[in-house]
Amino acid sequence: MKPRVAVIVLTYNGIADTLACLQSLAQMVYPGACYDVVVVDNASTDGTPAQVRAAFPNTIIIENKANLGFAAGNNVGLRYAQTHGYDYALLLNNDTEVAPDLLDRLVETAESDQRIAAVGPIIYYHAAPNRIWSAGGSIDWQRGICRMRGEEEDCGQYSARIVDFVTGCAMLIRVTALSRIGLLDERFFMYFEETEWCVRASHAGYVCYFTPAARVWHKIPLNARFDREYLAYYMTRNRLLFLRATKAGWRTWIDALIVQDFRTYLSLCLRPKWRTRKGRIGMRLAWIDFWRGRFGPAPVLEG
Repeated sequence: MKPRVAVIVLTYNGIADTLACLQSLAQMVYPGACYDVVVVDNASTDGTPAQVRAAFPNTIIIENKANLGFAAGNNVGLRYAQTHGYDYALLLNNDTEVAPDLLDRLVETAESDQRIAAVGPIIYYHAAPNRIWSAGGSIDWQRGICRMRGEEEDCGQYSARIVDFVTGCAMLIRVTALSRIGLLDERFFMYFEETEWCVRASHAGYVCYFTPAARVWHKIPLNARFDREYLAYYMTRNRLLFLRATKAGWRTWIDALIVQDFRTYLSLCLRPKWRTRKGRIGMRLAWIDFWRGRFGPAPVLEG
């Protein structure tokens, strides 16, 4: 009998992507009796729960009464996995599609070493199926930069290895590890929460792992940048919250604020204002809210 897995698909509108994701999960070769798909809906307004029930009646659906964000929404699914005796929980974005052997490869890797708290697959751009979006993440503690390896064609250059973090877009978590590590930090709302969780995992004696044998395709734009207020807001505020939560040193803070953030903001100011206005607004609001200690969901922003 293979380990039991709860595949947690968090949704907030985007029903077309959700149905495509669930259809790809239905093609997995992992034994059907050993995994369940759990859709956690963050109060979608497009009829997601009803349409999922109609198209995939065996799917477990949990309906939240509000948009709890990525961290709190996924925590609902993780608590479900804990209380229902699953061995692993796979956090999976609803705008992804997976290879049929995804769970086999992820679980096989996790089972090879009990120190592994989380395993991440290689993730490609859906619009460019051989171009890598994520091949595991690394943290530059001197400069306070978290970055994912990728942004190149897959030529077999990446091998399985321990990494600093794996993206929550597709992340297999050992459920028993949650009792020592804890759940995702809900202050982040979205972005950086999985990175901070992976740091906590390492402090608890675990490791996070990447395997290119497991494959996922993500429907993220090829040129996603700070072109929307909410992206600039969360990426700026939560990077600072990440440094605070992980107790980064003062040199890291100087580099993060003066070198990284100021340089980014200056570059936005030097470009045509009509193209960068949203990014500049988002960054300014992020700095204000961070120093005020305002976390959770952002103020009302477009996007």
